[in-house]
Amino acid sequence: MQRLATLRDHYQRAGCRFWVFEEASLPGAYIEFTEAPDAATLAAAHAASAERPLDPARVYNEVEMS
Repeated sequence: MQRLATLRDHYQRAGCRFWVFEEASLPGAYIEFTEAPDAATLAAAHAASAERPLDPARVYNEVEMS
């Protein structure tokens, strides 16, 4: 939990949002999501993080559904 709190704090300072979800049927299995207002902010936050994501170039864009 301390590692996750450290990452959350880093991403919040970088202008991003950071979420962690735990699998309901598998306690201790977590997935992390990071969101930024734009790709440049996210890339800079990843680059400055002490713990880089496995593939920092992978960026997803929200799809508008009408």
